[in-house]
Amino acid sequence: MRRAPLLPALLFTVLVTQIPFLMTVFYSFQSWNLVRPGSRHFVGLRNYVDVFADSQFRGALINTVVLTVVCVFISMLLGLGLAILLDRKFLGRGVVRTLLITPFLILPAAGALLWKTTMFDPTYGLLNFVFGGDTDWLAEFPLAAVMTQVIWQWTPFMMLLILAGLQAQSKEVLEAASVDGAGRWRTFVSITLPQLARYLQLAGLLGAIYIVNSFDAIFLMTQGGPGTASTNLPYYIYQRAFEGFDIGQSSAMGVVVVILTLIVANFALRLMFRTFGLSEVR
Repeated sequence: MRRAPLLPALLFTVLVTQIPFLMTVFYSFQSWNLVRPGSRHFVGLRNYVDVFADSQFRGALINTVVLTVVCVFISMLLGLGLAILLDRKFLGRGVVRTLLITPFLILPAAGALLWKTTMFDPTYGLLNFVFGGDTDWLAEFPLAAVMTQVIWQWTPFMMLLILAGLQAQSKEVLEAASVDGAGRWRTFVSITLPQLARYLQLAGLLGAIYIVNSFDAIFLMTQGGPGTASTNLPYYIYQRAFEGFDIGQSSAMGVVVVILTLIVANFALRLMFRTFGLSEVR
């Protein structure tokens, strides 16, 4: 009876998530190309064998891992530094905090176009205006350019989570450390950083879940190029499904990505449960 009010939400979630996923699993066992009518037939696990034998898929997997790890790590470091600054009282702190949060409120597609046209443009971009030269950043450093935009977008999110952890610290403990003669660095390493561990883990988990699915920046800034230099898994699956019209293999790729994501998320959640001292929900 207590769970009955949640039943409509549960049914809605099943309808919009699990049924499409089950259909994706079903299509992953089919050979089906939309440009060849009547070619659909059952092939078993052949699509999965072809996926793991595809060198472009492995390259997209490596790009996805690099993009996720680098963006999460750097945005967490920047977010930590900004949170420490905003935790102190100074004139105009509210205005500064609002300005720093703004990039996270911008739509990902708008942010990607903003960086492509105003920052990385080889003729009119601000980077070439400041540093000189005519470097085509999106052509010469495509993955780094995409990571820069993603880090810019997600640093405010990390900053907010870490700032919440800083403001949850016991002021009495900090005052006691100061009275005992502990310096700022010693206080940060011995008291503040352990206090922030759970917030950092939460920020890393949520950031990784969202960043691993990055599509807007790659689609609008580099189109996965040059070649496949900046192609990640979501964009490669999009190419196979909507440009190559290969429903079977793109479905198999989607299932593989979901399984890999579930493995990583399950490991991260177990770590978080232990950190927060919670029992796992079974």
